[in-house]
Amino acid sequence: MTDDTTRAAEVLAGHRNSIDRLDAILVYTLGERFKHTQAVGVLKAEHDLPPSDPSREADQITRLTALANQADLDPVFAKKFLNFIIQEVIQHHKQHQS
Repeated sequence: MTDDTTRAAEVLAGHRNSIDRLDAILVYTLGERFKHTQAVGVLKAEHDLPPSDPSREADQITRLTALANQADLDPVFAKKFLNFIIQEVIQHHKQHQS
């Protein structure tokens, strides 16, 4: 290998290590988030509250879109990702109400 190729391989390995570490952070963060949303689902079921809160969801979308912009993350992607999470949470809440 040439010096340039060796250096590129080292840089690539560094990026991949960072990606792996960040993926682990994302998974653990989502796990923690879902622990809280599960508790919210139980609370809503115990108090006969609806599984969905459109006002809260809209506020979250607005807040996280702004955060995405600040983090230089595509806000369209961020909205899709958050909407996916919200739909999962609503499904979990509905299960608690059964």
